[in-house]
Amino acid sequence: MKVLRNLGQCVNGFFNKIGKVTIYSREILKAFYQIGWMSLPVLGLTALFTGGALALQIYAGGSRFNAEQVVPAIVAIGMARELGPVLGGLIVAARVASSIAAEIGTMKVTEQLDALTTLSTNPIKYLVVPRVLAATLSLPALIAIGDSIGILGGYLVGINRLDFSSSTYLASTASMLQISDIFSGIIKGVFFGFIIALSGCFNGFYASNGAEGVGKATKSAVVAACVFILATNYILTEAFFNS
Repeated sequence: MKVLRNLGQCVNGFFNKIGKVTIYSREILKAFYQIGWMSLPVLGLTALFTGGALALQIYAGGSRFNAEQVVPAIVAIGMARELGPVLGGLIVAARVASSIAAEIGTMKVTEQLDALTTLSTNPIKYLVVPRVLAATLSLPALIAIGDSIGILGGYLVGINRLDFSSSTYLASTASMLQISDIFSGIIKGVFFGFIIALSGCFNGFYASNGAEGVGKATKSAVVAACVFILATNYILTEAFFNS
């Protein structure tokens, strides 16, 4: 009987702990939609035109050394390693960090955060965790899609404007692009997403002085996110490709 009583106490304690874990699934899904899905159109257009412009620039520079054939490889590597992750991070930072800071900042100056606390709702769990989780998981997927669209943009320019044959362009891209190039950009996206959401939440929580304070928090969130993204990109690039 003592063993059964102890076992029952352990099971009861376990379920009590589980009951204290609050998961705001609706807020998480909403954050994934707003951060991930709604960022896709602008990110896709940016990547498409960036890939096309990159192809034109590389062709113009390579023609000086009779090295026009490097266009497909450099477009693919450049998009996967650097331009895809960095431009994706900066575009999402401009859109998402400002939105998060403005939303939470408005809640702060109108005392809605205090109301959440009064209603026994933890503002960190309710507001911060869903946004950080959504941004951290969404941005790698966005970057992977952006890389593909950017390479597509280079391909379209290459075969329509630079007289590459479709098979030659695709073969050169496939032969030069390595798995490490792709994954390095995706891993960068994890860090960039975390930075974007954290910057927006932090500046929103410390907004003050009404509408003016919300405006300052929004601007600070975007600036901080962009600076940290660029600094983190250099550190990760050094770590991945120093050898």
